[in-house]
Amino acid sequence: MNSLWIFPGQGGQSASMLQGVDADLRTHVEDLLGLKLQDTDEAYQDSVQLQVGIELLQVAQIDAMFKAGLRPHLVAGHSLGVFAAAYALGSLQKDDLFRTVKRRAELMQGAYPSGYGMGVIVGLSRSEVEKLVARVHSTAHPVYASNQNAEDQTALSGELDAIAQVVALAKQNGAARALRLKVPVPSHSPLMTEVSTQLAAAMSAVELTKPNGIYLANYSGRAVRQVAPILEDLTANLKYPVYFEAMMGVARDYQPDSIVNFAPGQPFRKVLAQKFGDLHQINLNQMSVSDAAFLLNKWERGSY
Repeated sequence: MNSLWIFPGQGGQSASMLQGVDADLRTHVEDLLGLKLQDTDEAYQDSVQLQVGIELLQVAQIDAMFKAGLRPHLVAGHSLGVFAAAYALGSLQKDDLFRTVKRRAELMQGAYPSGYGMGVIVGLSRSEVEKLVARVHSTAHPVYASNQNAEDQTALSGELDAIAQVVALAKQNGAARALRLKVPVPSHSPLMTEVSTQLAAAMSAVELTKPNGIYLANYSGRAVRQVAPILEDLTANLKYPVYFEAMMGVARDYQPDSIVNFAPGQPFRKVLAQKFGDLHQINLNQMSVSDAAFLLNKWERGSY
């Protein structure tokens, strides 16, 4: 099938999300990283536990899809999800993925151990949000307009107090929703430039291969098929907004016949409905891979 696979980042995690993960894979990752994964809400306050846990869940689902004979034509990772996306196309190897994600989480947590994070505003345009941000942002209290997940959904990154001020202004200016997110660092903003530089150095010895499909890049929204822009996305996307809405616009041009939303959570319902209407979708947060494979194969045969 001409399928689009989507991999979310942080925010949809929950305790016991690793319950169905293959035990041998989990043990392999724990031994590889020297890390005991806890799979609790308390543990997921730690960036390393959280990021490695999400990627373990997604890799387990990818491996199960592969075992069922399914492969993607296009992939779109959001933030942390870029690593699973690159793995799904065969560009990034499994052990390299987990080593890199652990290092990424350590760098992020070390850079901003407290007092920083992310928020989101729904119901205002990006230009409206940027005007509100400009009223609050300063060197001492930085805040930035960050990810664009839908036309009227803009993330914020920065100091928590500054985010709170922008959230309050957004509510006063008619936002449908404005709140802080469960993300403990100011991802996808200039505050993460040094982290991106260090991550690039950590990945200098990682060998990527040409992807077996189309990769949609966070930092540009464009479709790419070469190693260099994928590596740029893996290492540098932390300092740039994720242009997810643009990514989905490009994906629509490739006319996928189905979408597979990987766990955890289901954060992109609004933009996917806007871009793809009633196109077949599967949410692995709500069904098993075996059930997903059954549906995908049925749709491919044209049986309903």
